[in-house]
Amino acid sequence: MSLLTDWREFAYSHDDNTREGQQFWIGYFNQEKAVYEQILATPDEPVSGTVSELAEKYGMELTYFVGYLDGINDSLKVPNPIEEMDENTVVSLDYDKEKLYYNMVAAKADWLYELKEWDNLLTPERRKELYREQKKSMTVVKPPKIGRNDPCPCGSGKKYKKCCGRNK
Repeated sequence: MSLLTDWREFAYSHDDNTREGQQFWIGYFNQEKAVYEQILATPDEPVSGTVSELAEKYGMELTYFVGYLDGINDSLKVPNPIEEMDENTVVSLDYDKEKLYYNMVAAKADWLYELKEWDNLLTPERRKELYREQKKSMTVVKPPKIGRNDPCPCGSGKKYKKCCGRNK
């Protein structure tokens, strides 16, 4: 079994409707936040190493760090091979700052996208733009409803009720 599969089975076996599950997720999110604070504070310092080396560097259990890698992978300039990685796989945390911020908003992770470290990476205006852009991408826009006396959208020239809107 891969490290990623182990993480997912472990993490999602914790029901966040139970006290134990809530404590697990709070603990994980606090560790995740600590890693993000460190990598956002030093954006020009490239971070790479084996999975186990980086887990140790950031003071996380290997399983928890795999969860972190799973979360950040879509925001990296070059995604890591998380599906088949093991503890000796070399990974990189070279992130795209705008993509990372956007994905944090998408995940509704306000404890991450509101970190003070973002102040040195993206202007407040750019963060607002990315926030709005992400929220707008989730908005469903329905086309206007066709009235029964409107021209039929098929182009026949007939009224909708006499063409495609007819009950057959």
